[in-house]
Amino acid sequence: MDTIASLFSFITWPVSWVIVQFHKVYGFLFGPDTGWAWGLSIVSLVVLIRICLIPLFVKQIKSTRNMQVLQPKMKAIQERYKSDKQRQSEEMMKLYKETGTNPLSSCLPILAQSPFFFALYHVLSSIADGKKIGVINDQLLESARQAHIFGAPLAAKFTDSADKIAGLEASATSVKIVTAVMIVMMSASQFFTQKQLMTKNVDLTVKTPFMQQQKMMMYIFPVMFMVMGINFPVGVLVYWLTTNVWTMGQQMYVINQNPTPGSKAQDSYLQRLLKSTVDSGQVKAKRKRNVVKVIVAKGPDRNDVERKFITGLAKAGFVAEADGTVSRSTTALAEAEGGATAAKRQQPKRQTKAKRQAATATPGAAARAAEDSGSKTSLEKKDVPQDAKTAAADKPAGSARQAKTGQRKGPQRPKHPSKK
Repeated sequence: MDTIASLFSFITWPVSWVIVQFHKVYGFLFGPDTGWAWGLSIVSLVVLIRICLIPLFVKQIKSTRNMQVLQPKMKAIQERYKSDKQRQSEEMMKLYKETGTNPLSSCLPILAQSPFFFALYHVLSSIADGKKIGVINDQLLESARQAHIFGAPLAAKFTDSADKIAGLEASATSVKIVTAVMIVMMSASQFFTQKQLMTKNVDLTVKTPFMQQQKMMMYIFPVMFMVMGINFPVGVLVYWLTTNVWTMGQQMYVINQNPTPGSKAQDSYLQRLLKSTVDSGQVKAKRKRNVVKVIVAKGPDRNDVERKFITGLAKAGFVAEADGTVSRSTTALAEAEGGATAAKRQQPKRQTKAKRQAATATPGAAARAAEDSGSKTSLEKKDVPQDAKTAAADKPAGSARQAKTGQRKGPQRPKHPSKK
């Protein structure tokens, strides 16, 4: 770790200068040699760095969402050119260029923090060894060596020997307890951040390898930081715990205010927006109007969560306009009710066995009723033309009997003498 930190020695001077400036302020409030003064100086350094990295964080969010959208297309390219790796790479780069996506953008905040992290590590290691570094002179060096956080010196590590910790005027037990608690908190905050990202801010309708990678990172990163944390000084643990808490809060804000389309977070956000819009009759904030404007512009390409929001507005008697505002409309309510009725007709309820048997028996009953009515009609006396009566009178009696009895036409067998 010391070798890696020495590679970033060029940035130790600005890092030490920032810490000293914050120490002047907090030293005036809490005392120059206290752990609060030096600890809060490190926390303020983290806050300053993270504020400067906000544009990179926004770029990371956009890149991550673009990668989520492109996952189905990327998988199709991999399946299509699985035997030709060179063509597969070319098609991937072409897809990234067409969509303006940079896969490395999601790593930019971590990469940008790395120099500051190792520079701070180098500064604290020098303080532990009693060496001047950057703008930290002999007086500040002695003050930093005397600073303790809950009984643990800023420059002490979990793996330090008892003699080295005694040289910093502290006990090995207190150092191990403080560092162990901070390592657990650092790993837990890392796990919670990844978990809320996976469970709330991911479109679960699209199953992609990206989701599996995120799930693996959710378990691998906390374990990795826990193993590495035993080699970090207390001051570096303060730095990393602070940046994890910042990331967690930043992620919660994004989930609540700018969720991923199709995720559970978007469903919760649009339900809150629907409730406030129905209660007030308008979309108040400009940012919220932009959200509604984007949903309206999508048209038939809306996801299930966005269609649910538009349907909720229609049921409440509102219609979303192209500029992101809403207006009252009785037609929207009728269309919503009509759509619900149509959905019910398309999915009828399952009938019971008795009803199905009754429905099957109904056509037979109707046929029998038709036959009965036909027979009754045939028995009724009808007006027959005179020519038809004369022709009927000229026919032999056998024909009449055949017509009445329904016997076969043609010559009949003579009856037996006994039956004459």
